[in-house]
Amino acid sequence: MAEGKVPLLNRELSWLAFNRRVLAEAESDQVPPLERLKFLAIAASNLDEFLMIRVGALRQLATAGVRKRSPDGMTPRQQLKAIHEQTRALLRDLYQAESMVLSRLRTRGVRIQRYGSLTDRQRTALSRLFERQIAPVLTPLAVDPGHPFPFVASAALNVAVLLTAGNDEFHTAFIKIPRALPRFVGIPDATMRFVAMEELIRVHAADFFPGLQVRDVVPFRVVRNADILIREDEVEDLLESMESEIRYRDRKEAVWLEVARDTTSHLLPMLQAELGVSANEVFVATSLLKLSDLMEIYESEGKASLRDEPFDPRMPRELAGTDDILGAIRRNDVLLHRPYDSYAAVVELIRSAANDPEVVAIKQTLYRTEPSSVFIDALVQAAELGKQVTAIIELQARFDEARNIAWARRLEEAGVQVVYGMVGIKTHCKICLIIRREGAVLRPYVHLSTGNYNARTARLYTDLDLITADPGFGDDAIQLMNVLAGYSTRTVHDLFEIREKPMRELEWKRFIVAPADYHAWVLRMIEREGRNARHGKASRIVAQLNSLVEPRVIAALYKAADAGVEVTLLVRGICCLVPRPNIRVHAIIDRFLEHARIMTFANDGNKEVYVSSGDWMPRNFFRRIEVTWPILDPAARERIERRILDIALADDTKGWKLNQDGTYVRRRTGSKPVRSQQRFIELARSSSVREGRYEDSIARAGSKRKRKTRARRKP
Repeated sequence: MAEGKVPLLNRELSWLAFNRRVLAEAESDQVPPLERLKFLAIAASNLDEFLMIRVGALRQLATAGVRKRSPDGMTPRQQLKAIHEQTRALLRDLYQAESMVLSRLRTRGVRIQRYGSLTDRQRTALSRLFERQIAPVLTPLAVDPGHPFPFVASAALNVAVLLTAGNDEFHTAFIKIPRALPRFVGIPDATMRFVAMEELIRVHAADFFPGLQVRDVVPFRVVRNADILIREDEVEDLLESMESEIRYRDRKEAVWLEVARDTTSHLLPMLQAELGVSANEVFVATSLLKLSDLMEIYESEGKASLRDEPFDPRMPRELAGTDDILGAIRRNDVLLHRPYDSYAAVVELIRSAANDPEVVAIKQTLYRTEPSSVFIDALVQAAELGKQVTAIIELQARFDEARNIAWARRLEEAGVQVVYGMVGIKTHCKICLIIRREGAVLRPYVHLSTGNYNARTARLYTDLDLITADPGFGDDAIQLMNVLAGYSTRTVHDLFEIREKPMRELEWKRFIVAPADYHAWVLRMIEREGRNARHGKASRIVAQLNSLVEPRVIAALYKAADAGVEVTLLVRGICCLVPRPNIRVHAIIDRFLEHARIMTFANDGNKEVYVSSGDWMPRNFFRRIEVTWPILDPAARERIERRILDIALADDTKGWKLNQDGTYVRRRTGSKPVRSQQRFIELARSSSVREGRYEDSIARAGSKRKRKTRARRKP
């Protein structure tokens, strides 16, 4: 924590604390066994990404001798030291959790077995499989004076094969396990039983090295810096530059090394020397490496009793039973709380627009989408039907760059006008604009979301969507799309130099847009609540965010709290704010990833509710195109306040509380425990909730139960 004027928690250590909360779900006996395995895999995957991005950047700063301190007061070297210590501790906890989870799964019939425990028939079948479908894909690479140390790809699993020729001298060869191969191979004639790929390689390693003796087979993996830096002054074609950077990313410097177990004195020093990692960047595991691959087992067919209870989202009442989606939207705004409300509403909106002969144009941003994207298909179809289609594709969406490049090429081939975004600034807002000819006018319809146009993650993340035909939203959407397309070829510096004209001179009727206005607007809203508190007026701030990092916003929250504003924050991930009187910070980790951003302000009794695509982080304020928008419909505002935020803030089952020292503790369970996500599922399932306000629906449900009870008591 910094000693300066604004107390802050370290961003990197706060992220590690978040990943510990994810791991806690894997450790919990209250979570079904396969779901525990899922959380274990997610925690491992999260840690890989953290090492690639955050640690990679810090390591570069430390190596360069940079001593500039982070906002909380730590130098890059101090941060790296703390990160290495906590990462090592987190990995130890991951492997303890792995042992517990796999032990519990074994009692339920799900096993990862050693080769020696298989029957002769199973071994024969697996040997035949290895010979025909695995061995031809593998390529052993020797390391000797005639064969230099091979390239080791980032995050991939490799095995080092230690060989001798009958003497005590060791030779080394490496075998990379390609991503095209499964990590866990199903055992023939056995349901939900697997053998790890490295185990099969160990058993059959001698087949690759005739005349040599295999002394040991040791799995290892290296994590490399994956941060992509595009130099704005050298970029002429963003698409080509991104393709080049992606090819280079796997070859950047190593930042972390994991070895399956301690072995000969020969292997580990060689790996450290060749990869350029220090002793404090090495972790010797006790079990399977690359625990993120356990997701393969989670996604296999298994007993329903090992998973969360299935849940089918509901179609919003405004759209249920109608074939005229746009007509329904003309009558009323539609608010979706996903995944409890069905994402089919958004999919059908885009599909119906693509096929509607009166729709003349569709303009949509795409940040991340699924491998077989229904949205890409709809945009292609719309273009083939002669509509004007514009897709603003963010090529710099981390780890989705290659997929987005492929989508861009496919859309261009179909006749879609593709805009690649701007160098150095990401188009992160999620917006779709549909222009429809209705009589003598062109009417805009707008979809805004806190989540990506991704039908797969739509079932896994909680997000908010607004679909509206409000003219103010339509005008702003048209204006924003023109700005994005018109300045898409410029660099971020160009945008900042000219933005006084295109961004600030534009009159936004509904939107608050980053990087021009979002940060200043947040500060103004917080300061207004502080003024109201000082004058004895109603004041309160409630915000649900993924991350809270930006120091000036945190300082403004401190000042407002000191003035008497009650500040309640629900921050799923990183939180650099230190709780103090009048400021509470909660977090929820449950089956769905909390991803919505919501802000409410008391405003002297005239409550305001806003939803945003961006968190309160420097990147969202200054280096991304983000959109924040108001919720104007009174029923929708009440739904967000009473049936979303209030329930989430009452969660004492999956809820956590942030302490002043940066640690998190589970909230104490009350006499009537609240699990918010389960409550949302119950509300979605209840047909009575579709009838009107939450309180009325509960009253109706209670009256109905009483009538049924009286009926059963009648003779």
